[in-house]
Amino acid sequence: MVGLSLFTRSRRPSEPQPATPDDRAAHVRTRRIAARVLTGLACLLVFLALVAPNQLADLTPGAFLRIPVEGLVGVALVLVLPGRARRVVAVLAGVSLGLLTILKIVDVGFFAVLGRPFDLLFDWPLLHAATDFLTGSIGWAGAIGAVVAAAALAAAVLVLVTLAVRRLTRLVVRRKAAATRAVAALTAVWVGCALLGAQIVPNVPVAAHSAAAFASDRVLQVSASLRDQRTFAAELATDAFRDTPGDRLLTGLRGKDVALVFVETYGRVAIEDPEFGPQVGAVLEAGTRRLAAAGFSSRSAFLTSSTAGGGSWLAHSTLLSGLWIDNQRRYHDLEASDRLTLTRAFGRAGWRTVGIMPGVTSPWPQAAFYGYDQVYDSTHLGYHGPRFSWATMPDQYTLAAFERLERDRSGRAPVMAEIPLVSSHAPWSPIPRLVDWNDVGDGSVFDSMAAEGAPPEAILTRDPDRVRTDFRRSIEYSLSSLISYVETYGDDDLVLIVLGDHQPAPVVTGENAGRDVPITVVARDPAVLDRISGWGWQEGLKPGPQAPVWRMDSFRDRFLGAFGP
Repeated sequence: MVGLSLFTRSRRPSEPQPATPDDRAAHVRTRRIAARVLTGLACLLVFLALVAPNQLADLTPGAFLRIPVEGLVGVALVLVLPGRARRVVAVLAGVSLGLLTILKIVDVGFFAVLGRPFDLLFDWPLLHAATDFLTGSIGWAGAIGAVVAAAALAAAVLVLVTLAVRRLTRLVVRRKAAATRAVAALTAVWVGCALLGAQIVPNVPVAAHSAAAFASDRVLQVSASLRDQRTFAAELATDAFRDTPGDRLLTGLRGKDVALVFVETYGRVAIEDPEFGPQVGAVLEAGTRRLAAAGFSSRSAFLTSSTAGGGSWLAHSTLLSGLWIDNQRRYHDLEASDRLTLTRAFGRAGWRTVGIMPGVTSPWPQAAFYGYDQVYDSTHLGYHGPRFSWATMPDQYTLAAFERLERDRSGRAPVMAEIPLVSSHAPWSPIPRLVDWNDVGDGSVFDSMAAEGAPPEAILTRDPDRVRTDFRRSIEYSLSSLISYVETYGDDDLVLIVLGDHQPAPVVTGENAGRDVPITVVARDPAVLDRISGWGWQEGLKPGPQAPVWRMDSFRDRFLGAFGP
């Protein structure tokens, strides 16, 4: 028994030993180091939240060589407020700074894609559009993952910035004397730099008040958006063609099939940027010669789009309605009105009006506003080939479907069609190739092409030069499809109006690229182009640098005026 008990005791786990003075000292040192690291990270996070810019192009080391006045004011408040008020202010300041930081991050994305900041009142529907774009490009699983990651990032920023402000508040209270001296010295430096306009980096003042200016700009933005809503209501109430009878509309196009074709992201940059212009220009110049050999003439100019980088529907509604539609609020108000669109004008004048919409993949209630007799969305065009990233089908198939479904029918009325082509939509990879029109069939001929090129999500990581090359190639494909369509199916009764909807994203155009897009009218009947001879547009498919530039919202009235009685 004794032996057994000895054996049993030997198997017991050892009793915890009391900590030695050295252990306790090591533990204290570890906690102090951890506390200092956390405090340093809190300082860094709050500093970044105060001075970080809201555009990727401005995110340089020089952007952080600044003294944020908001931080100095915050420390001063902590020093003078009593305990309870101090804690409340710390939480409110942390939440406010966290929200501003989230808004800056959203702005970075909006500037990268649309070349403008996020509109607090009107841009929320665009988040749904972004989800649709991701779903079309990388699938629903990837889109859900991206949404979850974005939500997690926003929550993390809000929580971490708030905790960081609270931690620094406690530090200031514990080190009140040192904090008072530091804020007094930095305030003197800030005032001196402000008076002298000191800059370590050009155009980046050391005496910063960027967070306050950012918040103030957003308040002014909301106010301006509310005023814009009232202004647009007045514009919407005025329509010079609202009551024009059908027999006095579009008399100069009687008997013609009119196709209004939007080429996605076909902007001025495609024909004037030295990297794209020679190749795209060659396609247009060769196309002008080929169409001339087939008896067609063309006139070209530029329109200034109401959007850039994305938001194609804003450009489409601007051109069709004759109103400047540059935000979602205007778009929704327009849809709720009885505005005479170009589509409705053709319908009133006796045309059959159709929408050939390969990019529409779900119910589209807005179609009723435009006045189509029929809409062929992506599920009604008979396509059985592969997707090309976001693009549901190649442009050549879309044009072949238009010919098959509408123009290749006997005893029909003239047709007016709106056709947005989507092969040149970002992410510009993979890109289909032209095939013989007799081989287009149900689209399965394109099966092998969809696997070529980089996967769509690679646009986020691949070399910007490769992205720009893919953009150029996609524009060449879309334009080549159109030129080949006119050569193959064009006749005396076909009139084509071809234009870009907006410029591509800044990754292609660079900063401050403008919003001009090319527009061209193509016809074989010389009487059609005679009607627009007074416009001063240039001959050919390619507008030159001196070609006229109109605002896109002016086109409806000029077009109805030129082709009226």
